[in-house]
Amino acid sequence: MPAFPAEDIEAIKQLKARYFRFLDTKRWKQFGEVFAENGVSRHPETGEITVQGRAAIVERVKGVVRDAVTVHHGHMPEIELTSPTTAKGVWSMFDFVDYGPNGWKGYGHYQEEYVKVKGRWYIKSFMLTRLRLDKWDRSSMGKTP
Repeated sequence: MPAFPAEDIEAIKQLKARYFRFLDTKRWKQFGEVFAENGVSRHPETGEITVQGRAAIVERVKGVVRDAVTVHHGHMPEIELTSPTTAKGVWSMFDFVDYGPNGWKGYGHYQEEYVKVKGRWYIKSFMLTRLRLDKWDRSSMGKTP
Protein backbone atom coordinates (compact mmCIF):
# COMPACT_ATOMS: atom_id res chain seq x y z
CA MET A 1 0.00 0.00 0.00
CA PRO A 2 1.37 3.48 -0.82
CA ALA A 3 2.89 5.47 2.03
CA PHE A 4 0.52 8.42 1.53
CA PRO A 5 -2.77 7.02 0.20
CA ALA A 6 -4.86 10.12 0.95
CA GLU A 7 -2.48 12.33 -1.05
CA ASP A 8 -2.47 9.88 -3.96
CA ILE A 9 -6.27 9.62 -3.98
CA GLU A 10 -6.55 13.42 -3.97
CA ALA A 11 -4.03 13.65 -6.82
CA ILE A 12 -6.16 11.22 -8.86
CA LYS A 13 -9.28 13.30 -8.14
CA GLN A 14 -7.44 16.40 -9.34
CA LEU A 15 -6.32 14.51 -12.46
CA LYS A 16 -9.92 13.66 -13.32
CA ALA A 17 -11.01 17.25 -12.66
CA ARG A 18 -8.41 18.41 -15.21
CA TYR A 19 -9.69 15.78 -17.66
CA PHE A 20 -13.21 17.24 -17.51
CA ARG A 21 -12.10 20.89 -17.59
CA PHE A 22 -9.69 20.49 -20.49
CA LEU A 23 -12.23 18.43 -22.42
CA ASP A 24 -15.01 20.99 -22.03
CA THR A 25 -12.74 23.98 -22.73
CA LYS A 26 -11.22 22.20 -25.75
CA ARG A 27 -7.67 22.60 -24.47
CA TRP A 28 -6.43 19.59 -26.41
CA LYS A 29 -2.72 19.76 -25.52
CA GLN A 30 -3.49 19.83 -21.80
CA PHE A 31 -6.23 17.23 -22.26
CA GLY A 32 -3.66 14.86 -23.73
CA GLU A 33 -1.35 15.37 -20.78
CA VAL A 34 -3.77 13.61 -18.40
CA PHE A 35 -3.17 10.30 -20.22
CA ALA A 36 -0.25 7.91 -20.01
CA GLU A 37 1.75 7.77 -23.26
CA ASN A 38 0.42 4.26 -23.92
CA GLY A 39 -3.09 5.02 -22.63
CA VAL A 40 -6.13 3.08 -23.83
CA SER A 41 -9.75 4.14 -24.18
CA ARG A 42 -12.64 1.77 -24.79
CA HIS A 43 -16.08 2.76 -26.01
CA PRO A 44 -18.46 -0.21 -25.89
CA GLU A 45 -21.52 1.91 -26.75
CA THR A 46 -20.07 2.61 -30.21
CA GLY A 47 -19.31 -0.94 -31.24
CA GLU A 48 -16.43 -1.63 -28.82
CA ILE A 49 -14.04 0.89 -30.35
CA THR A 50 -10.63 0.74 -28.67
CA VAL A 51 -8.15 3.59 -29.09
CA GLN A 52 -4.51 3.21 -28.04
CA GLY A 53 -1.96 5.91 -27.34
CA ARG A 54 -2.21 9.43 -25.95
CA ALA A 55 -2.29 11.20 -29.33
CA ALA A 56 -4.88 8.80 -30.75
CA ILE A 57 -7.15 9.25 -27.72
CA VAL A 58 -7.02 13.03 -28.09
CA GLU A 59 -7.80 12.84 -31.82
CA ARG A 60 -10.73 10.48 -31.23
CA VAL A 61 -12.28 12.65 -28.52
CA LYS A 62 -11.59 15.84 -30.49
CA GLY A 63 -13.29 14.33 -33.53
CA VAL A 64 -16.44 13.62 -31.52
CA VAL A 65 -16.84 16.88 -29.57
CA ARG A 66 -14.71 19.55 -31.29
CA ASP A 67 -17.76 21.42 -32.65
CA ALA A 68 -20.03 20.82 -29.66
CA VAL A 69 -20.66 22.71 -26.46
CA THR A 70 -19.98 20.14 -23.77
CA VAL A 71 -20.41 19.88 -20.02
CA HIS A 72 -19.00 16.81 -18.28
CA HIS A 73 -19.41 16.02 -14.59
CA GLY A 74 -17.82 13.23 -12.57
CA HIS A 75 -19.20 12.32 -9.17
CA MET A 76 -18.68 10.01 -6.21
CA PRO A 77 -15.32 8.46 -7.13
CA GLU A 78 -14.42 5.02 -5.84
CA ILE A 79 -10.61 4.95 -5.99
CA GLU A 80 -8.51 1.98 -4.92
CA LEU A 81 -4.72 2.17 -4.75
CA THR A 82 -3.45 -1.20 -5.98
CA SER A 83 0.28 -0.48 -5.53
CA PRO A 84 2.47 2.57 -4.89
CA THR A 85 2.25 3.40 -8.62
CA THR A 86 -1.11 1.99 -9.77
CA ALA A 87 -4.75 2.54 -8.94
CA LYS A 88 -8.21 1.91 -10.31
CA GLY A 89 -11.38 3.91 -10.04
CA VAL A 90 -15.04 4.21 -10.93
CA TRP A 91 -16.75 7.59 -11.40
CA SER A 92 -20.45 8.28 -11.82
CA MET A 93 -20.81 10.62 -14.78
CA PHE A 94 -23.16 12.99 -16.58
CA ASP A 95 -22.50 14.68 -19.89
CA PHE A 96 -24.35 17.29 -21.92
CA VAL A 97 -23.27 17.49 -25.56
CA ASP A 98 -24.85 20.17 -27.79
CA TYR A 99 -24.08 20.29 -31.51
CA GLY A 100 -26.67 23.00 -32.19
CA PRO A 101 -29.35 21.10 -34.07
CA ASN A 102 -28.92 17.95 -32.00
CA GLY A 103 -27.14 16.46 -29.03
CA TRP A 104 -27.59 14.36 -25.93
CA LYS A 105 -27.55 14.07 -22.18
CA GLY A 106 -25.76 10.97 -20.96
CA TYR A 107 -25.53 9.15 -17.67
CA GLY A 108 -23.22 6.33 -16.66
CA HIS A 109 -19.79 5.47 -15.29
CA TYR A 110 -16.14 5.86 -16.14
CA GLN A 111 -14.10 2.79 -15.23
CA GLU A 112 -10.44 3.71 -15.11
CA GLU A 113 -6.92 2.58 -14.33
CA TYR A 114 -4.18 4.99 -13.28
CA VAL A 115 -0.40 4.86 -13.29
CA LYS A 116 2.10 7.02 -11.41
CA VAL A 117 5.21 7.94 -13.39
CA LYS A 118 7.99 10.07 -11.87
CA GLY A 119 5.66 11.17 -9.08
CA ARG A 120 2.74 12.14 -11.35
CA TRP A 121 -0.56 10.28 -11.87
CA TYR A 122 -1.93 9.61 -15.37
CA ILE A 123 -5.01 7.89 -16.75
CA LYS A 124 -3.73 4.57 -18.08
CA SER A 125 -7.08 3.32 -19.39
CA PHE A 126 -10.70 4.33 -19.32
CA MET A 127 -14.00 2.93 -20.43
CA LEU A 128 -17.26 4.85 -20.50
CA THR A 129 -20.33 2.72 -19.89
CA ARG A 130 -23.67 4.44 -20.27
CA LEU A 131 -26.80 3.65 -18.31
CA ARG A 132 -28.93 6.11 -20.26
CA LEU A 133 -28.55 8.37 -23.29
CA ASP A 134 -31.23 10.98 -24.03
CA LYS A 135 -30.76 12.27 -27.59
CA TRP A 136 -32.60 15.20 -29.12
CA ASP A 137 -33.10 16.84 -32.49
CA ARG A 138 -34.13 20.49 -32.27
CA SER A 139 -35.52 20.49 -35.78
CA SER A 140 -38.31 18.24 -34.56
CA MET A 141 -38.59 19.73 -31.05
CA GLY A 142 -38.48 23.42 -31.84
CA LYS A 143 -36.76 24.26 -28.54
CA THR A 144 -33.75 23.61 -26.38
CA PRO A 145 -34.03 20.59 -24.05
